[in-house]
Amino acid sequence: MLVVNRFRVPEDAAEGFREDLEAALAVLAQQKGYDDGRLGRNVDDPTLWTMVTRWRDVGSYRRALSTYDVKMGAVQLLSRAIDEPSAYESLDDELNESLPRDLR
Repeated sequence: MLVVNRFRVPEDAAEGFREDLEAALAVLAQQKGYDDGRLGRNVDDPTLWTMVTRWRDVGSYRRALSTYDVKMGAVQLLSRAIDEPSAYESLDDELNESLPRDLR
């Protein structure tokens, strides 16, 4: 599973934000189910930053968000992310099928 968080950061706050982003990624990297992660900044718009992490499954990511270390070291930064869907399933596996619930 991929998690893509994007952030809009004023250029004058970039240095401090980069440090916060690196610290948040380091905390996430210590969690069970974490596979890897990357940080980036858009080449055409330097105010747009991203953190992309890869997890074993959606449950691993959600459990990681509830740990004390992540709540203290990453959740505050993650709350600054652009409000948009961030969890993606990998195309390496069979895609989930969206089915309506049985109302019986």
